[in-house]
Amino acid sequence: MKTDFLEIENGRKLARDEIPHLGFDEFRHQALDIVKDGGKVIHYFAYPEGGDMKLMAVLRTDRLLAAGCDAPEAYPSFTAECEPFHIFEREIAEQFGIRPEGHPWLKAVRYHANYRGKPDVFGNDYAEDIPGNYEYYAVESEEIHEVAVGPVHAGVIEPGHFRFNCIGERVLHLEIQLGYQHRAVENLLLNADARRLPIIAESIAGDTSVGNSLCYSQAVEALSSVAPDKGAQVIRTIALELERIANHVGDLGALSGDVAFLPPANYCGRMRGDFLNMSLLLCGNRFGKGLVRPGGVCFSLADEVRNILDERIKEIKPQVRHVAELLFSTPSVLSRFEDCGAVSLSDAEKLGLVGPAARACGMPYDARRCFPTEHYKRLDIPEYALPSGDVYARAKVRGDEVMQSINIIQSLINGPV
Repeated sequence: MKTDFLEIENGRKLARDEIPHLGFDEFRHQALDIVKDGGKVIHYFAYPEGGDMKLMAVLRTDRLLAAGCDAPEAYPSFTAECEPFHIFEREIAEQFGIRPEGHPWLKAVRYHANYRGKPDVFGNDYAEDIPGNYEYYAVESEEIHEVAVGPVHAGVIEPGHFRFNCIGERVLHLEIQLGYQHRAVENLLLNADARRLPIIAESIAGDTSVGNSLCYSQAVEALSSVAPDKGAQVIRTIALELERIANHVGDLGALSGDVAFLPPANYCGRMRGDFLNMSLLLCGNRFGKGLVRPGGVCFSLADEVRNILDERIKEIKPQVRHVAELLFSTPSVLSRFEDCGAVSLSDAEKLGLVGPAARACGMPYDARRCFPTEHYKRLDIPEYALPSGDVYARAKVRGDEVMQSINIIQSLINGPV
């Protein structure tokens, strides 16, 4: 496909004036064509420049593509034709008061006054104690009942409101409302002392401390033309895989609890703690905070640490395999996982799904393989996907990736650093 979008290289700096600046109509037309042809929306955002507002889109095919344009005060919504833009357009509307006309689900994301002092797109009055003006989707029928959960709820995940429309035990629709812990982190990063920036980055989300601090560090390294050495890349990769394992094992435990199969739920809770403690061994923090910094890492992989990690991995690996076999061979679990919440490959592509959710729908994309950074460039990450798109597939992808990550860590701690 011919496009004016510029091909960019992952992890390389680029002057802003090198990015093509298109007319809005051409920008919209080309962005929609790329995504409709199978591309994915990495980011679509607005930013001020010289007193004017600009829009920029970063898209992905087998390449990374970028272009921008002047931002009108209102424009025909991309989402009306291409669903993956929906949350980005809502965020732009909330942050800068730029209205996407015809957006099919135009609702606030985080409930804050926009940064330009413009009239609120959603009609919220932020001078009120409760400013929200949020219209929930509702199904009209005497047989329908609504179940509201959160934002304060009995769980370890961050606050969220979940509104279910049900007929009996059948869930017709779930609306998820997040943003209760919005801290305007992007503005914090723009205005904080440079020494605080890594700490802010690794505190964005509790389950992605390593991932977010690595993204920040890679951005700084690209801008300053600094490259971490191979040893630092190995340690970063180990930390990323430990973080992935802890999240996947936690998810498997939560899924087990959701279908009232408590043995794996309890096992996974304990094993998640074991993997978090490996991060503690690596850098002194269970969530990997303080490990990754621009230019490298703050801790080395000493022989003693390497040996303890190796012993712990060897001890827990058969336990993980046993719990996964127990979970995926129990009839009561399979009856609740299989054919439940299935998402077809075509719907997954239309919605722009990524990560484990996409791989569970038959899309083998994995950023570690397709756009590798750190030590992933030297690893063989195989293509992997499951076709059914149901809860079983989403759980099985996580179970299989845990074993894959364990193997990656073993290969790294037993190799040269």
